[in-house]
Amino acid sequence: MVTEPLRGMCCDSDIGDPREEIVREIVGRVAGKWHLWTLHVLYRGESPIRFARLLERVPGISQKMLTQTVRDLERDGLVTRTVYAEVPPRVEYSLTEDGREIMERFAPFWNWIACKAPNVERSRAHYDARPKAS
Repeated sequence: MVTEPLRGMCCDSDIGDPREEIVREIVGRVAGKWHLWTLHVLYRGESPIRFARLLERVPGISQKMLTQTVRDLERDGLVTRTVYAEVPPRVEYSLTEDGREIMERFAPFWNWIACKAPNVERSRAHYDARPKAS
């Protein structure tokens, strides 16, 4: 079997390539519950958005967790944090170009999951109804 690089990839990386570590970190971070949901809110047109509104739009997240999440995303270059010199201070978050690009790739996956939700629910109900192995 011959493996070829995916078309549209910006680079080829072999096993052991130093870039693998950062790929693992970013995939792990973006695939995380809060990071992906936060990116999704920003991607769906609510950008720029103030922290309090972002907190409302990411269901179940605590203020502390959202603070850490946007810091992680800003550090990775996916989100921009803009502080305005006003009283009281105003801070807004928006996607960077890289943040937009990554969400353009995740959006079809997100939509596929949403469309398949009834199938997942049926499968879970079927699985849960099976006799338990002892």
